[in-house]
Amino acid sequence: MNNHLAPTYQVQFGGYWILWYSSSNNYSVVDNEFKMLLEAYLNATSVEAFSLELPEFDTVSDPRNISESLHVYLEQCNLQDSEKKDLNFEFENSKAKIKRFYSIRDQIIQINYDSELVEKTIHPSIAYLERSEIQPTNAIFDVYLDKEHLCLFKNNKLITAVPKRQYHLLQGKFIMNLLSLIHNKKESEWLGTFHGSTISNGNSSILLVGASGKGKSTLCALLSVHGFELVADDVSPMLSEDGNIYYNPSAISIKEGSFDILNPIIAQFDQLPETVFNKTKGKLKYLPCKQPSNISYPCKAIVMVNYEKSAETVLESITVKELLETLIPESWISHRPQHSKQFLDWLKSVYFYKLTYSETESVIDKMVSLFEESDRN
Repeated sequence: MNNHLAPTYQVQFGGYWILWYSSSNNYSVVDNEFKMLLEAYLNATSVEAFSLELPEFDTVSDPRNISESLHVYLEQCNLQDSEKKDLNFEFENSKAKIKRFYSIRDQIIQINYDSELVEKTIHPSIAYLERSEIQPTNAIFDVYLDKEHLCLFKNNKLITAVPKRQYHLLQGKFIMNLLSLIHNKKESEWLGTFHGSTISNGNSSILLVGASGKGKSTLCALLSVHGFELVADDVSPMLSEDGNIYYNPSAISIKEGSFDILNPIIAQFDQLPETVFNKTKGKLKYLPCKQPSNISYPCKAIVMVNYEKSAETVLESITVKELLETLIPESWISHRPQHSKQFLDWLKSVYFYKLTYSETESVIDKMVSLFEESDRN
């Protein structure tokens, strides 16, 4: 029944299945029992036929109620984002009140902002790359506020316009355009950008994920001063061509709660400027790191980071369900079927962990051991 709503791809991970729906680019994680029930529903020709299969799973519930629930689930999984974005914004050269120039991997870009507040959406994370005015530029970006929307233009062409409260969407779109420029790629060549930070030992990389404030960036900062290379902070891009995570030049964003932890460890940390853009997130400092040895690395493991004060350092395996509940919501994964299949194949090849820590020396030792193990596998 309703086979047009069936998942396009389905991959098993132990006791769970990841189902991908092409119409909505939606990923759903279900257990084995639900997957078998869903399969029986999709293979049945009618509710009556489904009711004959149901006793194998459920001898109590009404088949019609279960059938309706499964239909609603499938409809939700296939639901497309119908939000219409008003992109009727004309380029206004007069908005370029503040002009900044940056040098990134032999690319010179100019970014124009209409105010100091709007400037804070992008500039602080790449401020260390700023240069005096250089001509010619490889690209000119304009960022300004218009009709309560933040607008992003590249070479006078509108890239996106988002409600000003959703400034993170503009930041993400800018990063995607910047990455495409500095790596000489098209946006369609990226498999996706993961909401997480990536660290490397020079051979391979590990993706660090976790909710905001859980210590991803703090851990990256600690690792960077102990010989590891920062590949990307907060936005980790994966290229479809080789499945590697690529260098993102943004500096590490450090929240105020980590200042006391990092101040005695990182030289001149207290001299880094403080930025306040969103008052709910408090003060931020941006820690620049040198470019890694290579522009990309294969990723062997994904670690869900969890900083807890006075906690023992523990690294433990987790399920794909627990991982994807954190990874998927704020990541962007290409809607192209070949990219979705590649993403699922990649997940099958990596290990999933949860790292709880508070003490700095033991967490460094734990990450060293994890890299050694990953490189052996």
